[in-house]
Amino acid sequence: MDKGKLSRGAVMKRKATDKRQEIPDAGAAGLRLVIQPKPSGAKSWAMRFRRPSGEQGNLSLGPFDASDREAVDTPVIGQALTVVEAHALAAAINLQRARGIDVIALQRAERQRQGSGIADRTHSAFPVHVRDHVDQHLRPNVRRWREVARILGLNFPLSGDQEPTIIKGGLCERWRDLLLREIDGDTLYAVMSEAVHHGIPGLRKKGKGPSDARGRKIIDALGTLFWWLKQHRRIKTNPSVDVHRPAPPKKGKRVLNVKLDIRNADELRWFWAACDHLGAYGSICKLLLLTGCRREEIARMNVEELNTGNAMLSLPGERTKNHLPHLVPLPALAQEIIESVPRVSNYYVFSTTGQTPMSGFSKYKKRLDELMLIEARKERGTNVTIPKWKLHDLRRTVSTGMNGIGILPHVVEAALNHISGEAKSGVAGTYNLEQYLPERVAAYERWATYVAGIISGSNTSNVVSLPRQAVLSSGA
Repeated sequence: MDKGKLSRGAVMKRKATDKRQEIPDAGAAGLRLVIQPKPSGAKSWAMRFRRPSGEQGNLSLGPFDASDREAVDTPVIGQALTVVEAHALAAAINLQRARGIDVIALQRAERQRQGSGIADRTHSAFPVHVRDHVDQHLRPNVRRWREVARILGLNFPLSGDQEPTIIKGGLCERWRDLLLREIDGDTLYAVMSEAVHHGIPGLRKKGKGPSDARGRKIIDALGTLFWWLKQHRRIKTNPSVDVHRPAPPKKGKRVLNVKLDIRNADELRWFWAACDHLGAYGSICKLLLLTGCRREEIARMNVEELNTGNAMLSLPGERTKNHLPHLVPLPALAQEIIESVPRVSNYYVFSTTGQTPMSGFSKYKKRLDELMLIEARKERGTNVTIPKWKLHDLRRTVSTGMNGIGILPHVVEAALNHISGEAKSGVAGTYNLEQYLPERVAAYERWATYVAGIISGSNTSNVVSLPRQAVLSSGA
C-alpha cells in the first residue's frame, strides 16, 4: 500500500477527539478525511487545492461510507463515498484541474442549472443554511434573533451592516463541512445533551451544574432551523422530530407580598431599600416594579423611545414579546428615577460602557437578594428568610397588586401588553382594538402611589380602599 494512502480499515480505526481533524490521504492529491470532534465524530471526504485564480479552493465531496459494498463506477459529489470511491472521485477532479477547469465554479454552475438555486443550497454545508435561515426567517420574525443566531454558531454585530463572524467552537465551526444529510437525530441529541451538562457549544457557560434551559434553547433553535429547511425543500425529513426536549419548569406563582394594608407589604419595602444601593441596576428593578415591563424592555430602553418629559415609553414591536407596539405611561415616580440615572451613553438610558445596554443581571440579582435579606433582618431578626424569587416575578407582582387595589382586570391586561385576557382573546380580541390608554395612565399613577406608600410606610387608605366600581368611575 502506498505510504499515507488510507484504507477502509485505517479510516475505521480513526477516532474522534475534542478537535476537528483533517487527515491527508495520499490516494489522490488534495484529498482529506475530515473527522468532526466529539460527540458527533462524523467522518466525511473533502478536497483542498488551488483554483486557477490562485485562491484556496475547498470542496466537500460527501460523507464516509463504512460499508464494504462494491464501488460504483462513477461516484459523484454529495453521495456517501467508500474509500475506493473517494479516491476515484478525487482523481477525476484532479484530471479536470489539470486541464485548467475551475472545478468549484463548474460545480456551482451545475447546481444552479438544476433549479432555482435549491440544488446549490441542498449541497452546501451547514453554515450556509444557518446564514440563510437567519436572514430570511429569524431577522424578520424573531425578536431576539441575534441570540438564536449565536446558539447556532453565528455572531452578528449589534449595529451596522457588518458581516457575522463564526463563533469559535460553535455549531457553525464544528459542522462547517457537514452537509444537511449528515446531521441526524443522534447528532442533535448529542449536542442537546452536551448543552445541558457542559454548555452550548462556543458560548460561555453560566452557572454551575446541569441546565435543562440550555438544552431547550439549543433544541428549539435547531428544531426551528430544520423545520424551515424542510419547508423550503432543502431536506426531505426533519431530524429534530422526536429528539428529546427537556421539560420546561413549572409555571411560577411567586409574588413579592402585596397587601391591602401596605404596612404588611414587607418584601416590597425590603426590595426598594435594597435597590437604593445598586445604582443603575437598582433603578432598572424599581422601574420593573412600577411598570410591569419585561427585563429587557427596561434594560435596553433608549432615548428615542422616551417622549419629551419622559412621560411615555414607546416600545416598538421588535422589542416586545408579542411583536406588538406598546405604550407604557410612566408615572411621576418612574420619571424621577429615569431622570436621576447618570448618562454614560448618548443612546441607551442604562449603560456601563457607553456603547451597550446594561448586562450582568445574574451578578446584580445575587447582590440584590443579599441586601434584601439584610433589610429583612433589621426588622425581623436573624431568623427571617426570604423565599427565592426571579426578576420576572415582579411582573406577576404588578398584575396581582394592581388587581388588589381595585384596577379592573382588562386595564391591567392592557397595561402589561397581554392579549390573552377575556377582553382581548378569541373573537373579542378580533374586534376589540381599544388600548384603554387614559385608564392605563390613571392605573399606573394609582399603582405608583401605592408603592410610594409602601416605601414610606404611610397609610394611604384613599388608594387601597376604593371599591372597583368607584375605580371605574374615576377613570382608573
